[in-house]
Amino acid sequence: MLDKLSSSLKETIRKIAMAKRIDKHTVDELVRDIQRALIQADVKISLVKELSSRIRERSLKEKMVLNPREHVIKVVYEELINIIGKSVEVPLAAQKIMMVGLHGSGKTSSCAKLARYFQKKGLKPAVICADVYRPAASDQLRQLCDKIGVPFYDSANLPERNKNVMGIVKSGVKEFGKYDVEIIDTAGRHALEEDMIEEIRRIEKTIKPEQRFLILDASIGQQASVQARAFDDAIGITGIIITKMDGTAKGGGALSAVSETNSGVAFIGTGEKVDDFERFESDSFISRLLGMGDIKSLIEMAEGSLKPEDVDVDFLKGKFTLKDLYKQLEAVRKMGPMKKLIQMLPLGGLGIDFDDQMYQITEDKLKTFKVMMDSMTEEELNEPKIIGGSRLKRIARGSGTTTAEVNELVKYHRMMQKMIKSLTSGRGPMMKGMKMPMGKMMKRLK
Repeated sequence: MLDKLSSSLKETIRKIAMAKRIDKHTVDELVRDIQRALIQADVKISLVKELSSRIRERSLKEKMVLNPREHVIKVVYEELINIIGKSVEVPLAAQKIMMVGLHGSGKTSSCAKLARYFQKKGLKPAVICADVYRPAASDQLRQLCDKIGVPFYDSANLPERNKNVMGIVKSGVKEFGKYDVEIIDTAGRHALEEDMIEEIRRIEKTIKPEQRFLILDASIGQQASVQARAFDDAIGITGIIITKMDGTAKGGGALSAVSETNSGVAFIGTGEKVDDFERFESDSFISRLLGMGDIKSLIEMAEGSLKPEDVDVDFLKGKFTLKDLYKQLEAVRKMGPMKKLIQMLPLGGLGIDFDDQMYQITEDKLKTFKVMMDSMTEEELNEPKIIGGSRLKRIARGSGTTTAEVNELVKYHRMMQKMIKSLTSGRGPMMKGMKMPMGKMMKRLK
């Protein structure tokens, strides 16, 4: 997520962690680096100025409980959380949710993702499409709902005379009255046109939804504030959903748009799949941006994706063979992209440098690994360290691969074994939590 902004902030934090002393010059340099990173990410200038002022004042004047370096890092962490506000608590209870936003914001797909979120939480969601202007929107949403088994309602359910927005909304809400969560997808526009604003006002007044979510594209930039203010004035926004956070978008404009409403960010979309959707928590989000990890979100993802039989007890004890490697990669694959998962770990303390190649564990790669392992003896699978020389050639010949490819598998296993051993022995930050001094952990960030 927001790779460029994250890289800039990590570099800034590392400078502080490595600084020989913390003085006014050091803090001023820190503030300039943060200003540059946030402005390049499209964060609103006025917010950047406020943030800069608070960081400078707190870093130099606030009474310190930690050492100076850790104190400054703590200040930066807390003030970055303040700039994006508190996350919105969305109750797991019966409610109507109205979704608004412009064309191209990802509103339609977000309706299906939100329905899937509640579905995984044990509630019964249903979706109503009130967009009569763009037939493709209804077709797309119907397909997504069919795929996840969520009831769908649109103009096709009504007689010709009632095929208007208010007729669809009223009938849909009545039809799905027994469902826990009713999600209403309203029509988007290419701009904030008055007829669009008037239409969502009438819908809001008629159904009185408990939640009114504004969907913003992460790449929208400074226009995010204008949109947020207009929608908030019209219906009173209760939460913001930011989409396409997995791309190269700057994201700062959408994140800072919350300052224009009395709400905060409720969810973020992190990919194209219906499960690529996360409940937003500002502290976890900033932790990940700064490279401190997000164990809480990782655990939640595991609980929602894995079954008890997917977790190997010997693996958790630190024993990690080639057999375990394949089984665990299969389990992890169910949770989502490898890069996304690894970014949730506070890996700075492990001394392991993950490059993009390590993230690209694709279906084809898994199949190739499996073929190689099928060509190994039981002894080799349980003791991979004995693989070398003639064994490499035999495995490559038997699996139709090269010795270089077999070496790649062995190398990857060693890297994973090192990480697992650190995590499960209590020496890694995953097991220690935040007991490792923040400054020490930041020094080790890669």
